Amino acid sequence: MTEAEVKTGLNGTNGFAMPLFGLPKIALSGLFGELSEKGVEKIKAASEEMAEALRETYSSNARSTTDYGLKVIEISNANTASAIDFFAHLLGSKSVTDAFSLSATQAQKVFDTASAQSKDLWELTQRLAAETGEPIRKRVAKVLHQGN
Repeated sequence: MTEAEVKTGLNGTNGFAMPLFGLPKIALSGLFGELSEKGVEKIKAASEEMAEALRETYSSNARSTTDYGLKVIEISNANTASAIDFFAHLLGSKSVTDAFSLSATQAQKVFDTASAQSKDLWELTQRLAAETGEPIRKRVAKVLHQGN
């Protein structure tokens, strides 16, 4: 059986025994080729924009993460120094009352310091989130705007 016979079936009909109508063949390859080239160019441009956004995001994220890590180290250092000072004063206390007074003062100081440190870390975290998302948001908006 030849290819023509497979396509048309027996007696000039398709697989459903219906006659084939002689529809004209239209040359659409030029039109589709031009449209596909434009589409490919747009996709390439969008891909390049998103790659640049990811590079910016990575760079921004690295800086912000470094800032956060440095802040945690600074907080740890301050807390360690405070604890050492407290124990030095506690060892130098003359009475139980003096030790309780030092402990109460230290507890209040630790609470206030921890609150301030948590606030600082929260602000850094918010900045990290904003700076990380901003390049992507801008590029996506630009790509979507270009697509219209």
